[in-house]
Amino acid sequence: MKIDRLIGIITTLQQKKHVTAPYLAEKFEVSRRTIQRDIEDICMAGIPLVTTQGAGGGISIMEGFALDTTVFTEQELIAIFTGLRSLDSVSKSALAERLAQKIGGSAAVRLVDHTVIDLSSFYKDDLAQKLDAIRRAIEGTKCLTFRYCYEKGESEKTVEPHLTVFKWSDWYVFGFCRKRQDFRMFKLRRMWDLQITEKPFVPRDIPEEKKRFGSHMTDDYVITAVYEPSVKYRLVEEFGHNSFTEQADGKLYTEWGFTTPEAALTWFLSFGEKVRVLGPPEMVERMRSALDAMKTLYET
Repeated sequence: MKIDRLIGIITTLQQKKHVTAPYLAEKFEVSRRTIQRDIEDICMAGIPLVTTQGAGGGISIMEGFALDTTVFTEQELIAIFTGLRSLDSVSKSALAERLAQKIGGSAAVRLVDHTVIDLSSFYKDDLAQKLDAIRRAIEGTKCLTFRYCYEKGESEKTVEPHLTVFKWSDWYVFGFCRKRQDFRMFKLRRMWDLQITEKPFVPRDIPEEKKRFGSHMTDDYVITAVYEPSVKYRLVEEFGHNSFTEQADGKLYTEWGFTTPEAALTWFLSFGEKVRVLGPPEMVERMRSALDAMKTLYET
């Protein structure tokens, strides 16, 4: 983009003080004529550049003219680079490195080297492709189609994409589902055959209640249980160190709310023999039925 190139030329002149047109043309992969036009545009913007001819000639910022380079503080740059590096982990754009080259933020880059944020997963390459396709569909206001797998089976979806969302440690596309005629969240891991269609759409106003992602999920299904001490780390990790009561025998008593009985069942079964559900009776029966069904699998 032209604005990126203009910023890059200004930054280069700040760092090197004096460069030639051929150098800039090679650096930004454009013609010398384009560089000349860029120099004129920069001068028109109020930054006086001087061009000298002959041996040792070139382009420089007029002596005595100083640009304000404190638009961002060091801490602000660190925050920007940290965010960009987290996005770089799920794309191939290297945004942080490119920005550092443009604004000379190498010091901030070094300071942020002690922080690593990796938003990718075991399906990084597939994820990057999906995120890029969703971005292009949003920018072009084109509908997406994809196959989607969920608890009730599989289906074909046509969605007007509005946002990409990272929440609950996973990536989603948030958009208007044409079949349901409502806004929905779709987990990227559960979709395949993602395609950008030629069907245009007009971006819709998102209702305020829909912007509160997950507000419809309430933890009002309360279950009591006791866990073996050996799984304490999982309870701390998921709910915090004050989320249970340690009993005299060392076992851990909990009284937690879950969104649905199905979500609770999945959670408790993941502990195997390390947990015992105490109540309500309906949940105890669900656990018993699930364990009986699992046992049956190994009796045939």
